[in-house]
Amino acid sequence: MSDLSAHPDNLAGLEERLRQDLSWLELPAKSWVPMRDVNGRRVVDVVVIGGGMAGLVASGMLKRLGVANHLVLDKAVAGQEGPWVTFARMRTLRSPKQLTGPAMGLPALTFRAYYEARFGREAWLVLDRAPREIWMDYLIWYRKVLELPVRNGVSVDRIIPREDGMLDITCHEGGDEEIIVARHVVLATGRDGLGGPFVPEIAKSIDRRFWAHTADEIDFGSLRGKRVGVIGAGASAMDNAASALEAGAARLDMFVRRKTLPAINKFTGIGSQGVVHGFAGLPDEWKWRFLNYAMGQQTPPPRPSVLRVSAFEHAHLHLDSPINVLRQEGDHIVATTPRGSYSIDFLIFGTGFKIDLANRPELASFEPHIRLWRDRFATPPGMANGELEGSPDLGEAFEFLEKAPGSCPTLSKIHCFNFPATLSHGKLTGDIPAISEGADRLARGIARSLFVEDREAHFANLQAFDTPELLGDEWADDDTGALSELTSQRN
Repeated sequence: MSDLSAHPDNLAGLEERLRQDLSWLELPAKSWVPMRDVNGRRVVDVVVIGGGMAGLVASGMLKRLGVANHLVLDKAVAGQEGPWVTFARMRTLRSPKQLTGPAMGLPALTFRAYYEARFGREAWLVLDRAPREIWMDYLIWYRKVLELPVRNGVSVDRIIPREDGMLDITCHEGGDEEIIVARHVVLATGRDGLGGPFVPEIAKSIDRRFWAHTADEIDFGSLRGKRVGVIGAGASAMDNAASALEAGAARLDMFVRRKTLPAINKFTGIGSQGVVHGFAGLPDEWKWRFLNYAMGQQTPPPRPSVLRVSAFEHAHLHLDSPINVLRQEGDHIVATTPRGSYSIDFLIFGTGFKIDLANRPELASFEPHIRLWRDRFATPPGMANGELEGSPDLGEAFEFLEKAPGSCPTLSKIHCFNFPATLSHGKLTGDIPAISEGADRLARGIARSLFVEDREAHFANLQAFDTPELLGDEWADDDTGALSELTSQRN
C-alpha cells in the first residue's frame, strides 16, 4: 500500500458490507462447468493472461457467473501488474474520479467506496482525480476481497492448438517450464497486447542508448542536467516530459507534427450507455466512420499534464515540427525539423503502440489464421487508416475469427480483451469507464460457449437428477376412491 489508511476500521467495515451484498445477491454463482482431465492433468476452463485491471475484472465476472475453474497469469510480481506503478508517469488518473470502472455494478466495490473507507468522505470531496499509486492500491484490494485466482511471476511463451479442440499454454515461472491445458484463453494484455510500442523508422539512425519509448523503464535520475527531447504531445508524452523536468533536466524540447495541440476529447463528449452498448451493433461502415474521425481529431493531453510541463521555463513546445533527420554527434544527437536543429542528450518517443501480430511470439501458431478488418472490409474512400485496417475482426465474445473458415477452429477459443478490440466492440477493453460492461460481455460469451460444448454432460445430468419434490403423501387421488365405491355398488 502507498500509505497508511486514515480509517482502517472503515475499510474492514466496507469489506464486510461487500460480503453481505454478495451474499444477498447469491454471488458468486455456484460452479457448474464439468471438470475435465487430460492424461491425469486437470484442464483449466479459462486462462486469463494479464493481471492488470482488465484481467482482474474479467476474472471477477467469470467467478460471478460460476466459471470457478479459471486462472489469471501475470509476469509481474504481485502489486506491479499493469502500468500504474511501472511506466505510467502521471500524478493522477486521467479519468474522472467518480467512474465506477471495474466495480461490476457493486457499490461497495467502487473506487469511491474504497477511498472514502480509507481516507474519509471529506477527503473524497476535495479529491480531484485518483492518484495512480492509490488506484494501484485499490486494484490490489479488489483482487484480495474477491479472492481472485492470480498467479504472479508467470510468463506465457506460446499458445498452441490441440487436436482435441483445447489449448496448450507453455509458460515459465522462474526457471521452470509448465504446460497448462485450457479450454479458453483471454488476452487481457493492455495497449500493446497485439503488438508493441510504436517507434518510427527514424529511430534506427541513432544508437539505442540515446532514446527510449514512454513504455520503457527510464532512469529519470540520469537525465539531471541533460537536454531532453520528447516526440509527441499525447498524455504519455506530457507525463514523461514532466518526469524529466522534475528530475532536473536542464532543457526540454517537445516536438509535435500538428500546428496546434488537440483541445477536445471527442469520444468523452458523447460518452453514454448508448455508446457502450450500441457501438457493437453499428454497421461496419459506421464503426469505421466513428473511430476514423475520432482518431483523426486525436485525444488531447489532460490540462493538468500540460500545466505540469509548461510550469518550467526551460520547457519548449515546437508545433508544426516533425523530426526529419536524427544524427549522432559525439556524445549527443541532433534533431532537425523544418523549423530548426536542436542538440539533445536523450530522446523519448511518445508515439504510442502498434498492432503487429507477428511481434507476439505467443500467438505465432495462430497469427496466419487471424482475420483482420482489412481481410473482409473495404476501406471507405478517403478514410484510409492503417491501425483500423490491422485491427482484429472479433466475434460477439471478443473471440478471434478465421480468415478461411475451418482452417483453425481452435482460434475461437482465444478472446482479445485488450485495446485492439475497439473497432469491433467499442471502448470496452482498454479504459476505465466501461471495463465492467466489456467483462460482462466477455464472461457471458465464454459461459455460453462452455455450456453448449458440454451439452451432452448437462443433458445426462438432467436425466440423472432424481431428487423428488413430492413424496407421495401430500394429497390422495379422489377418483381412485370413487371408482372403488362404484364397483362395490354394482356388485
